[in-house]
Amino acid sequence: MTPPDTATATRNDLHAQMIALGEAARAAMQELASATADRKNAALRACAAAIRAGAAGLKAANAEDMEAAGARGLTGAMLDRLMLDDARIEAMAKGLEEIAALDDPVGAVMAEWDRPNGLHIARVRVPLGVIGIIYESRPNVTADAGGLCLKSGNAAILRGGSESFRSSTAIVACLHRGLREAGLPEAAVQQVPTSDRAAVGEMLTMSGHIDVIVPRGGKGLIERVQNESRIPVIAHLDGNCHVYVDGAADPAMAVSVVHNAKMRRTGVCGAAESLLVARGAAASILPAIIEDLAASGCEIRGDEATRALDPRVVPAAEADWSAEYLDAVISVKQVADVDEAIAHINRYGSHHTDSIVTGDEAAAGRFLERVDSAIVLHNASTQFADGGEFGMGAEIGISTGRLHARGPVGVEQLTTFKYVVRGAGQVRP
Repeated sequence: MTPPDTATATRNDLHAQMIALGEAARAAMQELASATADRKNAALRACAAAIRAGAAGLKAANAEDMEAAGARGLTGAMLDRLMLDDARIEAMAKGLEEIAALDDPVGAVMAEWDRPNGLHIARVRVPLGVIGIIYESRPNVTADAGGLCLKSGNAAILRGGSESFRSSTAIVACLHRGLREAGLPEAAVQQVPTSDRAAVGEMLTMSGHIDVIVPRGGKGLIERVQNESRIPVIAHLDGNCHVYVDGAADPAMAVSVVHNAKMRRTGVCGAAESLLVARGAAASILPAIIEDLAASGCEIRGDEATRALDPRVVPAAEADWSAEYLDAVISVKQVADVDEAIAHINRYGSHHTDSIVTGDEAAAGRFLERVDSAIVLHNASTQFADGGEFGMGAEIGISTGRLHARGPVGVEQLTTFKYVVRGAGQVRP
């Protein structure tokens, strides 16, 4: 028999590795699904302690990732997403403890009722099963996703970006220490052991082992997953988020909200990428906003009316209205009123997070009702688009789809339900 070529052998090895991960995950999921809340919470707290104890190792692994990413020419925004420091490591540990403090969704009765024939019917939350999470450069997603899946009784197979591979490996090792301490299977949280992109393709075909795929990353990754997956997808699309400053906005509030929405962290999906301003108020409100953003190092790309207000504004192209910059860049356009702002957002936005700044309650109500996005805000920064800020402990991502989950995907969104029916010998006539 002719031996297989190297490429074929490599593909076969990867396939075997992925199937082994899937089988281990399904076995772990069976134990997790029946684990008590106390046991899962003990594991989460032990994971948090392991992350704090392993901070030096996490920073060392991350330093290697950062050096390699710098050599590859990653942008400053991407490097910021990748970087772990003491504060971010502590935030990961604290996030796991906050997840432990949440109510356990598994077993919660969503609704119950009695039928005339005496049957008692209850709709009860249960885990989704095995969840495959595919994400890019942010290593904290490893801890968040592992913790959320653990709390909700799901096993997780994690495939992070190649640029964060060392950091994610070190984080998973901490999670495994916590799981061991609580007597839960390490296979409850597994990392794909290779940065080979072919592993993504393998995951997307494992319908017998993985129940749901959650992609979190750029448009290219999401489109690939949606096009190739044979498994249901909870999609986290790009964050082309908007702030609309209405004619009835408080000028100081507008400056503050826009600054935070754009500049707090430019590389997160909740960062504002587009600013819309009511034309009638632009001359009195917009110059201060431009001055503030420019002083902070933000490049401003605007329409003709906006460029006329400040020579630092460069011309915006059509592509700017739908761009996710993930950097200190913002597009600015003047619109007639709230209705034109709504139409612009629904056309160019990504249905992620959009905000209106106004003192006019009627305009705010119209915006909140008619903007077709997962999260809409009034007089608040788009950077509140975060599961932790919603009181969910953490999130796997912001779902911009309509089925199963929308907005921050936390522990409750990682469950489905079954019907539990209790009788006393009833038979159907």
